[in-house]
Amino acid sequence: MITFKRISYKNFLSTGNQPIILDLDMSQTTLIVGTNGSGKSTLLDALCFVLFNKPFRIIKKEQMVNTINNGDCVVEVEFDVGTKNYIVRRGIKPNLFEIFCDGKLINQDANNIDYQKYLEQNIMKLNYRSFIQVVLLGSSSYEPFMKMKPRYRREVVEEILDIRVFGLMDLILRSQQSDLQKKLTEVRHQAELIKTKYETEAKYLKTLETKGSDNQKVQQNKLQENEQNRLEYDKKLQSLNEAIAVSQNELSGQDTVNKKIKELEKYETKIEQNLDTHKKTLEFFKENDTCPVCTQSIDTRFKEDKCNHETTTISKLESGLSQLVGELSKQEEKITAYGKVSNKIQSMNVEIAKVTSSLESLKRHSDQIQQEISTSQERDTDIENIELELEKMRVNLKEAEVALSKVQEEKDYVDVLREILNDKGAKAQIIRKYVPIMNALINKYLQAMDFYISFNLDEEFNETVKSRFRDTFNYNNFSEGEKMRIDLALLFTWRDIARMKNSTNTNLLLLDEIFDSSLDGQGTDDFFKIIKTLEKENIFIISHKGDILFDKFTNIIKYEKVQNFTQLGTI
Repeated sequence: MITFKRISYKNFLSTGNQPIILDLDMSQTTLIVGTNGSGKSTLLDALCFVLFNKPFRIIKKEQMVNTINNGDCVVEVEFDVGTKNYIVRRGIKPNLFEIFCDGKLINQDANNIDYQKYLEQNIMKLNYRSFIQVVLLGSSSYEPFMKMKPRYRREVVEEILDIRVFGLMDLILRSQQSDLQKKLTEVRHQAELIKTKYETEAKYLKTLETKGSDNQKVQQNKLQENEQNRLEYDKKLQSLNEAIAVSQNELSGQDTVNKKIKELEKYETKIEQNLDTHKKTLEFFKENDTCPVCTQSIDTRFKEDKCNHETTTISKLESGLSQLVGELSKQEEKITAYGKVSNKIQSMNVEIAKVTSSLESLKRHSDQIQQEISTSQERDTDIENIELELEKMRVNLKEAEVALSKVQEEKDYVDVLREILNDKGAKAQIIRKYVPIMNALINKYLQAMDFYISFNLDEEFNETVKSRFRDTFNYNNFSEGEKMRIDLALLFTWRDIARMKNSTNTNLLLLDEIFDSSLDGQGTDDFFKIIKTLEKENIFIISHKGDILFDKFTNIIKYEKVQNFTQLGTI
């Protein structure tokens, strides 16, 4: 379990040199109040920034630094994971990223990306997307679970169920599988070469044994035959070497194509992210006639212009994305072709080895025949030596076959493990086990908020929603207030599941303006009924409603602006 204890930040957004320090584990329920622009939601941005190097809201990194002091921006958070205490400190101007465990700085030899991965994968065991699903719910820049793409929904659930490790294991096994395949090919080729040499020598021995002392003429004919074979082998070797040279020249552009694929994939990700942002903006202006923050009406002409602009931008981005995907497909086809060429080269190298081995055997054979021609008395000795050589080859061949069997067995084992660890294996079984529990919890919380619908997720995390009259809906069919109830039900469900698995379980829950936007009075009362049942929770709620909510909280924090700087005020 992650137990957040304290957060402090200075020169972050509107906060100045006087730091804001908040105890995160002192009170079960804390209300954060203040006027618009006083810095209430800065807490969410600061927490996300220090943990994931990105704010909760859409803010550029350079904009997070207080514009008056213009430097020394530092955010620090303290939390416990089990018996270990961690402090994460991150800053801008100068750049700063430090992780302390029980008071000692964790090794910073790795680059910032690897350092961040260590924080997410080894300490917290959750990423940004999963974090906001179990810790944060906000009215701005918040991506509800039901608006995520299916693969991101699955990623969140896998982290909550603590089964993403299966994916990491699969990546390791994939590398082992590739290495074992290469080793298997090498061992198989070695065994084939030994077998070829053995068969050649055995055939030669049989020839020697069947020949008499008076077959010199036959032996001369055999020498001529061997010489003709040698010339054919030499010709074949030359042809193979020329073909390999041509094929290797065909591989010259492989690195360039790989680099281009990486660049295209990077652009694809950026376009997708940009496209998602513009779609959300378009959706906002289509669905809203008033500003949810200032409650002022949005000018119709401005709204139409904005919608047209966003529609045009989305069209251009989708067109560009389509072109990029097409180009990416072309480059991947090239990589496939390069793979075929590499396999061809490998096959030709094996063939060269076989021809070379045959040439060596042929030379030994010819030398032996020549020796037999010069002295027939040495024949018996030659046969004995060849028999000894064959015995050594038999031992080598047996060892090669054992080695081949061992490598094949190891690869088969890895193949089976990968089959178990894929999305249709063990992970699917675990998800299948927990889906009914998730659905039961979701509907429990919906009913607690007087929202009597049947809301169920399947194993691919697509929803099926039915009313009490069995009418079928989906998430987007509901009003914003109803969506908020669903989002809250999912939030509480993920926290319950995390608590069961002790994976992403945490004491901290931050809710931004849920009472100020879509949640009505009845929904507010129902919500407080739920949080009163929660144990070992530290809930922070940001709201504009002020004193009408004071009696519902055990702690109240007020943010205010003093000379353009955010400070903690008094109630």
